[in-house]
Amino acid sequence: MKITKISGGSAMSTASLKREIEQKTDGIFAPSFYKAMGLREHPERAGAARAAGVKRLLCEATPYLHKNDRIAGSLYTWFISPDAPGLSEAYEICNRYGERHFMTNADHFAPDYRKLRRLGIPGLLSEIRASKKMHAGDLKKEQMLDDMEIALSGLHDLAENYADAAAAHIGQPGWNDEILTEIANNCKNLTIRAPETFAEGLQLMWLTHLAFLAEGRFAMAIGRIDQFLWPLFERDIQRGTLTEALATELLEQVFCKIYEYRMIHGSDDTVNICVGGRSISGECEVNRLSFCVVEAVKNCQIPGPNLSARISQNTPDEFLDACLVSIGTGLGYPALMNDEVNVAALMRYGYDEADVYDFSMVGCHENFITGKQPPWTDGRFDTPRFFEYLFNRGKAIRYPGDGIDTGDVAEISSMDDLISRLEMQISDGVRHYAEKFYAENRLENPDFFTSPFLSCFCDDCIARGMDINLGGAKYPSVHGADIMGIGTMSDALAAIEKVVFEGKYATLSEIRQALLDNFKGHEALRERLLAAPKYGNNDDFVDKYAVWCVDFCAGEFAKYRTPDGGGMYIAAASNTANISAGELLAATPDGRLAGEPLSDAASPTYGRDTRGVTAVVGSLTKPDYTKVASGSVVNQKFSPAMFGDANRAKLLALIKVYFARGGQEIQINATSRETLIDAMEHPEKYPTMVVRVSGFSAIYVTLPRAVQLDILNRTQQA
Repeated sequence: MKITKISGGSAMSTASLKREIEQKTDGIFAPSFYKAMGLREHPERAGAARAAGVKRLLCEATPYLHKNDRIAGSLYTWFISPDAPGLSEAYEICNRYGERHFMTNADHFAPDYRKLRRLGIPGLLSEIRASKKMHAGDLKKEQMLDDMEIALSGLHDLAENYADAAAAHIGQPGWNDEILTEIANNCKNLTIRAPETFAEGLQLMWLTHLAFLAEGRFAMAIGRIDQFLWPLFERDIQRGTLTEALATELLEQVFCKIYEYRMIHGSDDTVNICVGGRSISGECEVNRLSFCVVEAVKNCQIPGPNLSARISQNTPDEFLDACLVSIGTGLGYPALMNDEVNVAALMRYGYDEADVYDFSMVGCHENFITGKQPPWTDGRFDTPRFFEYLFNRGKAIRYPGDGIDTGDVAEISSMDDLISRLEMQISDGVRHYAEKFYAENRLENPDFFTSPFLSCFCDDCIARGMDINLGGAKYPSVHGADIMGIGTMSDALAAIEKVVFEGKYATLSEIRQALLDNFKGHEALRERLLAAPKYGNNDDFVDKYAVWCVDFCAGEFAKYRTPDGGGMYIAAASNTANISAGELLAATPDGRLAGEPLSDAASPTYGRDTRGVTAVVGSLTKPDYTKVASGSVVNQKFSPAMFGDANRAKLLALIKVYFARGGQEIQINATSRETLIDAMEHPEKYPTMVVRVSGFSAIYVTLPRAVQLDILNRTQQA
């Protein structure tokens, strides 16, 4: 696929908008002040109160415009004085109602923006009214649909208010009247019909996303933006009313506005944007808009938009190369996702094939059936923890916790016996994990915690007249258990096999004592354990245990369901939790000392993959990642020189081989070790340097020291 080089005057406009965003700090972000107005109106029924709360939230606040806006909508709309009368009471009212949270399906959701683009706000409202007629006489469904209509009408009001605000600024000094007129017209049009231009479609998407943020939701995905906006983009290009440079600038506007979240909350929102992929017929869906999205994210150089690229065997090299150019700036975006593996993983769960091929990602990396299932939930599952229970008869060594007593390790006579007992420990851990998840969900009164606005953007909530979490969604909720420490597990089991059962250099009892003593006085034994084969070097002796870990954990979690009957996936991920989990864990049989980080996500333990990146690929592609429906995270670090024109083709070829052999995901840092060290010593020199962390990117100097060191210690591949 060929694409015209994207260029234009967007850099100045984007930079100016970014500066405006960074300078706006007066007041406090208090959407509760407006939400409480609606909650007061309907004390008789929680659903009606919540709908009115959304309505007031979106229609009562004064719209905020930046002077450099081309797409309207700012979180600063909900800034008020900390001394505003009634603010404390508003907080009290909102706290009384409460909200769902991450573990009870509140956010991490990819809305059906394709349907919203097709119908617009008026079309969705008409669909709600038609459904009310279909369900006439069913009071509960009528009430739910009433709530949806009220909440969605708030989005209509928000668009109308922004149209009025833009019109009111026309003629004022320092404002661009032509752009204000365009904003006013676009927003006004959205109140009367579906979007007909790319700018209108992008404006509608952004106002909807903004409404989710004002509601208090986090990690709301944008999804497959290059697909749902493609018809408008293509038509405008054909008409000559849009250029790729202008489209890129408009996208940059939206992506910069995502940065407002950091200015308000002090951390970034994980807004996953997905590009690329395939159709159900296998046709590559990369298009010219896909390139514009990658270019816009690259130009913004901010950690907020979490860009993911679905890469298939049919993806053109030009697009993968554009992704690598963006990654090579140090940004770390996009994460590269293997479409063949992820589609196969999701197909295991009985979804309609067409829905699977339209999947996107939410949060850091999690695969999601776009607009057709309740919000995502997940948790961390610390697999190396079970070595403590195995070696210490069900008792933790370093931190309180209990497994089961699987006997004295002195009685274990073979690796098969050891694995069998370890499986008993893990199986018990999975059971406890599931029970804890169920208990947390049992605390909710479902009818009290409805989500009328969110339900408008999930099929088939409107048609069924039901809430997204109460049977309205086409599919039930799913939960992902993030399996941490695959590298640590594999290394530890290989070390036991090599040192105890093959070399007979030590007994399991001696290893137990060494773990209890954190290897103090057992230095020679530790050296033998460290010298055993390590994951990441394409050695079957150790890699077979990574295969076992993925297979066994996937099988155990598959025995359990979510409260509404959905699947329990696994992920191979940690998102920096490998550091905190390691702090609580005793020494492990791979030679790792107590308190040290576990291996990160699906990656080998840093510094132990010593035979080059080709060997790393060999190890990483042995587990069957079609069993990992939630997705995996593989962090790799390359020298910035690898992203120059002379070397980038080699990296591109490597990624294609990695995916062809079954690798599921890869994300790359392109910052040298020397630069990272200098940034730690002189943070004032690197205030905006973005690096890939694990499932997301962040400004390096703002990260905790432990996370900075974790990134620094990653093996830098040649």
